Amino acid sequence: MFSHFPSSVSHSLSTTTALSLSHHLRPLSLPPSLSKPLFRIFHITPSTFLKNSSLNSSKMDNPEVAIQSVADDFNKQSLGEAKLKLEDLNWDHSFVRELPGDPRTDIIPREVLHACYTKVSPSVEVENPQLVAWSESVADLLDLDPGEFERPDIAHKFSGASPLAGGMPYAQCYGGHQFGMWAGQLGDGRAITLGEVLNSKSERWELQLKGAGKTPYSRFADGLAVLRSSIREFLCSEAMKSLGIPTTRALCLVTTGKNVSRDMFYDGNPKDEPGAVVCRVAQSFLRFGSFQLHASRGKEDLDIVRTLADYTIRHHFPHIENMSKSESLSFSTGEEDNAVVDLTSNKYAAWTVEVAERTASLVASWQGVGFTHGVLNTDNMSVLGLTIDYGPFGFLDAFDPSYTPNTTDLPGRRYCFANQPDIGLWNIAQFASTISAAKLINDKEANYAMERYGTKFMDEYQAIMTKKLGLPKYNKQLISKLLNNMAVDKVDYTNFFRILSNIKADVNIPEEDLLVPLKAVLLDIGKERKEAWTSWVQTYIQELVESGISDEERKTSMNSINPKYVLRNYLCQSAIDVAESGDFGEVRRLLKVMEKPFDEQPGMEKYARLPPAWAYRPGVCMLSCSS
Repeated sequence: MFSHFPSSVSHSLSTTTALSLSHHLRPLSLPPSLSKPLFRIFHITPSTFLKNSSLNSSKMDNPEVAIQSVADDFNKQSLGEAKLKLEDLNWDHSFVRELPGDPRTDIIPREVLHACYTKVSPSVEVENPQLVAWSESVADLLDLDPGEFERPDIAHKFSGASPLAGGMPYAQCYGGHQFGMWAGQLGDGRAITLGEVLNSKSERWELQLKGAGKTPYSRFADGLAVLRSSIREFLCSEAMKSLGIPTTRALCLVTTGKNVSRDMFYDGNPKDEPGAVVCRVAQSFLRFGSFQLHASRGKEDLDIVRTLADYTIRHHFPHIENMSKSESLSFSTGEEDNAVVDLTSNKYAAWTVEVAERTASLVASWQGVGFTHGVLNTDNMSVLGLTIDYGPFGFLDAFDPSYTPNTTDLPGRRYCFANQPDIGLWNIAQFASTISAAKLINDKEANYAMERYGTKFMDEYQAIMTKKLGLPKYNKQLISKLLNNMAVDKVDYTNFFRILSNIKADVNIPEEDLLVPLKAVLLDIGKERKEAWTSWVQTYIQELVESGISDEERKTSMNSINPKYVLRNYLCQSAIDVAESGDFGEVRRLLKVMEKPFDEQPGMEKYARLPPAWAYRPGVCMLSCSS
């Protein structure tokens, strides 16, 4: 099926990651320099890792000046800055207009051939739906008037029960690898895209309702979503944005007023849960699997891969479309024949490389903040390098490199925290294979894209970890030892790095006082472990002294990259518990806290606390894919 992948280099993903990635579909080839797990490159193994008005008072004293000032202010604003009602959104439908579609519009589960989408309308049933929460910053992206969220019909609009004027709904067709095995056609089984909105900055934003009913891709499922998982996706989408991590966004969340049956524990005992719909927003929801499916179907669909690639580059990578030969983007492959990859001669190669680099940067940012996606299947990988499809995700509490939030991943922990960099590479290999199968790139270009993934990840990860420690340059040994210590003592990842900024660059601090700044995170450690930590802190202080950076400057810098607040699972669960009883206040408070994760936020300290004992009981924050 995928027989066009480069065969000039030998496959060698290390068995130490226990991924067993290549045998499910076909042999994979990775460049020699990426033959070891990326974390091993860092000497960190999985077992140890890892706006102001111009009308001031003086102007108000003079009516003529005041009137002119108002006129000046108006003229300074572009007409597009006016806030819009839902009926006035500037819709565009490039995806439907420019790509091949399914001739059928029914929702019968079936294989959809030679098409990128199926036109289908939301079919969700509602009964007194309610608005749970909405994101002001996402509404601003769409030039949407905040007052629209006070409309009595807002929940009907964003549940899908009442159509949005101008929309042209469809479900996307795609495939993908799930847990390393080719799964064939998947597609939007409960997500329905309403279309694309062009804002006053000519930015394209796709609006999608998740949980709005069946599509041809729903298979045996109902196409609905529950409040539990919808709260998690809504909050985490916005929390990740505030952390500075590329992500899809969430405009709003509504309840349907109807129950949905879910077997949350997969034990044969389903129960009714409140139904919900979240409105997701992104420049595009195209995934690796959007391209893979067509390549897998052979010769007659390979042209669709090219058409889809052209569409993606034209709308989402225009700098590549406009690339000129004068940019001289030529790179040596490092092979014996001195071969050169010239990205200016092949836009598809330049695009594939950028997808690889964006993905590498994304994964590095996850590792830096302690985020585990949970299901890094190729259908959950965005070609724009966005965090997409929030199912079983989790932020690290007690540091554990083998942590996975996905209950179905527990046996092999394929998608655990420490494995994410290697999984990112494996997924890029599948993507490059697809573009190669369509004969859009050659073997050397595919290899170069993978090489760039490895290089970009290492550069980004090292830079992030260096900043987290407040150092001027990367210190591999110091960081490796720190992560080893954190893994041994199960230290809280977020709180440790936040409190680390309290260490003073003073070599004269008595040994018995060295760990005082860290006492809130180094809990219940014995004499031997205190010695290990004291030794590390002494080395760290020496590095700080040599850097010449003042304690105050360093603390400010560190606190700008080490968040105080992350969306811990128990915080989500607390908000879910009260929301399911009809109280949405905690969801809204949590949204506000997560909008400023690096600020101290006096009075909100409880949201930075370690998980309480109840958070560790089975079933809390159940992160299965059943939603």
